[in-house]
Amino acid sequence: MSQEGFRIDEWPVAILAGGLATRLLPVTEKIPKALIKIADEPFLAHQLRLLKSAGLRKAVLCVGYRGEMIESELGDGSSCGMELTYSFDGAELLGTGGSLRKALPLLGERFLVLYGDSYLPIDYAAPARFFVASGKPGLMTVFRNEGRWDRSNVSFEDGAIKAYSKKEQTPDMHYIDYGLGVLAASALSRWPAGQAFDLADVYQDLIGRQALAGYEVRERFYEIGSPEGLAELDALLRKRQLSPTT
Repeated sequence: MSQEGFRIDEWPVAILAGGLATRLLPVTEKIPKALIKIADEPFLAHQLRLLKSAGLRKAVLCVGYRGEMIESELGDGSSCGMELTYSFDGAELLGTGGSLRKALPLLGERFLVLYGDSYLPIDYAAPARFFVASGKPGLMTVFRNEGRWDRSNVSFEDGAIKAYSKKEQTPDMHYIDYGLGVLAASALSRWPAGQAFDLADVYQDLIGRQALAGYEVRERFYEIGSPEGLAELDALLRKRQLSPTT
């Protein structure tokens, strides 16, 4: 694939925001995780403004649990400077992979994919460019975590992803799935539509076929998947509101 005329603002980003967020109960008993207040605003509003600052303009929200509340709150995304569309799981939750599979008609031939609880202050164009140059149908961003902010789950050596598992940790897993991926539609179209599966299954399939590129990120990640992560990001964003130039 050629990088001629590359423009990150033409790339859609799929945001996976359909889970039940059981680790955050009772906060998420009545609202989806994306609408949890962080520094006095819904987390998703912060996430969308971050994407806009990185040059992105179009996002597809893959929603399930109380997804109608997200659409009611954020609408078309104009309040955050983004163009939002929605893909609803339907009667049954489809998991991160199944949700992406259903959203393919809205996403096109290639797109970024972001976990709905991740706040990633990086250059989003860089991994997209690397994906194009790799010629592979998938890319995972990785961060040398060493078990610091969450359980490391990626073996990454000499620029290649050797293994990835959320369930089975091995001593050579010094890296972690950073939370941002890049996919071609072909990486998902081989999976059955309407069935639940995890994005991790897609990544593992690509690794097995040596079809997953790896891109190392140096900046640490932030997340709201746990009470600890939520409190940390809240403190960070409040500090930035007080000192916006830092």
